[in-house]
Amino acid sequence: MQLSNNNKINKIFSIISEEAEKIGVEAYVIGGFVRDYYLQRSNSDIDIVVSGHGIDLACAVAKTLETKVNVFKAFGTAMIKYLGVELEFVGARKESYRADSRNPIVEDGTLEEDRERRDFTINTMSFSLQKNNFGELIDPFGGIKDLNKGLLRTPLDPDKTYIDDPLRMIRAVRFASQLGFQIIHESLDSIKKNSYRLEILKMERVHVELEKILMSPKPSIGFILMEEIGMLEYILPELHDLKGVETVEGMGHKDNFFHSIKVLDNVASVSDDNIWLRWAALLHDIGKAPTKKFEEGIGWTFHAHDFVGAKMLTEVFSRLKMSQTKDLKYVQKLVRLHMRPIALVTDEVTDSAVRRLLFDAGDQVDDLMILCEADITSKNDRKVARLKQNFIAVRQKLIDVEERDKIRNFQPPVDGELIMKTYGLKPGIEIGIIKDLIKEAILNGEIPNELPAAYDLMKSVAAKMNLKEI
Repeated sequence: MQLSNNNKINKIFSIISEEAEKIGVEAYVIGGFVRDYYLQRSNSDIDIVVSGHGIDLACAVAKTLETKVNVFKAFGTAMIKYLGVELEFVGARKESYRADSRNPIVEDGTLEEDRERRDFTINTMSFSLQKNNFGELIDPFGGIKDLNKGLLRTPLDPDKTYIDDPLRMIRAVRFASQLGFQIIHESLDSIKKNSYRLEILKMERVHVELEKILMSPKPSIGFILMEEIGMLEYILPELHDLKGVETVEGMGHKDNFFHSIKVLDNVASVSDDNIWLRWAALLHDIGKAPTKKFEEGIGWTFHAHDFVGAKMLTEVFSRLKMSQTKDLKYVQKLVRLHMRPIALVTDEVTDSAVRRLLFDAGDQVDDLMILCEADITSKNDRKVARLKQNFIAVRQKLIDVEERDKIRNFQPPVDGELIMKTYGLKPGIEIGIIKDLIKEAILNGEIPNELPAAYDLMKSVAAKMNLKEI
């Protein structure tokens, strides 16, 4: 039986089967690969469970494949990466847990016990790699039936499954979002009851699952589900705090939680692989909760929510143990600037405003425009159509101004070194004043982005500051 359309993977399974027979152990393909086989999804991340020492079998397979094996003795696992395929070998085991810890006590176990400890029935299915029944499906918990019905069910009592490892609650949401499956009622009730257990999780594990939800075809499914079953306040309280509508003097504001996930879906529909753009879409309005205010005669306001939200991202990324360098800065930039293009479509577009947007957004201007167009979520179809039409004009203006003035990521033609050399200055406040005035003059369109014009302005400003050429 062929277990894959990939001949390379079929060859690997044959080698595992032969080596397992030689050393006297049983080996099974288990989990995600089997599930995806029936869903007709490609998967090159393969788990092999062994009735014996998984490391020994991994070493034997690696020797036959003439490749390297990475052994993790503390976890009793070994990994082989071969021609784009990732194989993880582990001996069958059972786990027990303490109430105050996610870290299990791991012991050798039977194949039956190994299947019981897994999260969902659709992930307990396995293919035999024994020669006498090679490729036979082993399905003790009815995983194939749940797979066909699109259901997520735990193999054991859901309270035990979720209390033992609370990450399984987030994984339930992830599979619901990725696959469009439904979590059965007993599991939903258990998650609502036990969601407090999320507090013991290591955030590195949480953010991996969050990003898989973010990269789903329609990620709003996962975030709505997390909010409904009480998980979001433990994971992303900043997003949870946006939910709800307040009304004062007959005036209400939109539900900014549902607005945010609609923007996320809009971005997901046009951007397949930029996860950081999706993070920006999800979190672009988190500054609205702390800045929300009702003003007499005006209504609800969220002044400076873009700047406040950008600052809040540092704490979000830190808590989730996410990148604190260029990825954080990218998301912060988009959140901080997301109101700027919207202002351009509601007012007359000036070259100066476009230059400033190009300068501030730099290489991220195209992603910023995707985010801002996704941010149009009004129920008024005519308003949406009008704003989207205006965005076409703004995009063309960006192209025209950039081609003419070369503003994106520009550095003023006159730099600090030239100023110091011309006037015999040491680094100091005068240099910054001259550079800023030249930059502002270019952005305002008062002078072209060229050295002769910038040099002349430098001389004019320096004369007013009583600086003498040397």
